[in-house]
Amino acid sequence: MLSDHTQDKNAPPPPDNPHADDGIPKIVPPLPRENRRARELPWRMAFDWLRAGWSDLWHNPLPSLLYGFGIFAISALIVWALFRFNYGYVLLPALAGFMVIGPLIANGLYEKSRRLEMDATTSYVEMIFVKPRSGYQALFMGVLLLCLFLLWMRAAVLIWALFFGIVPFPGTDHIVPMLFMTPTGWAVLFVGSAVGALFAAFSFAISVFAVPMLLTERTDAMSALGTSMAMVWSNLPVMLAWGAIVLVLFLLSMLTGFLGLILIFPLLGHATWHAYRAIRGEIAPDGNAERMFVRPS
Repeated sequence: MLSDHTQDKNAPPPPDNPHADDGIPKIVPPLPRENRRARELPWRMAFDWLRAGWSDLWHNPLPSLLYGFGIFAISALIVWALFRFNYGYVLLPALAGFMVIGPLIANGLYEKSRRLEMDATTSYVEMIFVKPRSGYQALFMGVLLLCLFLLWMRAAVLIWALFFGIVPFPGTDHIVPMLFMTPTGWAVLFVGSAVGALFAAFSFAISVFAVPMLLTERTDAMSALGTSMAMVWSNLPVMLAWGAIVLVLFLLSMLTGFLGLILIFPLLGHATWHAYRAIRGEIAPDGNAERMFVRPS
């Protein structure tokens, strides 16, 4: 008896299989997808943000200048406390770590720039007591950045101990010659600068847009961190230029004994808001808020 599966000789041949000779189907490359976060902005755009921040600063300047004076006063008080209680050895790491928490304490400046877009005025009290739309997630962001700051402080102490050993801090009168006039000091400066640059780059990427995002959108802190890093990576040339501007202006404010913070900190805060708006685009409504990791209940 013939099998039911016997091929009919009169049936048409099967269609040609283009992969029959290879045995394994060829892999088709995925279709290109548009990068929603890439704006293709030239690096010179960073100076446009700075000019826009300067305009916001001098529009009702008193609240912004008072904000900057508050940052100056707190910074000077912290430095005084470090020397008063014999913690001078953490001064340089603390100054470098200021870049980590800088975006966090500029919330009031973002709020003023946000309201200026709506032709609304902002008082100094309203800048201090800002209510982010993300609620407690903004507080969680603060905890994360403070933990990153403490981690950098611990790394700086370990680098010192690795090169100089576990010895008492020699004091501020001797620290400059030790760092700049000895081979061991040069090694500490090189390694410390490299590690500090990694911390600064990472903290800048995850926070520069995350804090404004939590201020204006209802999302979670981890999604804001991831979105901020994606926005920075997708717009690397202009963000490298912006990071260089922030670093140079911050160093200038340090050279003035923190007095420059009265003007420079508000300027950078307002300009960062314009950087966020240029790259983030239109703010999504609450129902379409972007979340990458966790959806809060």
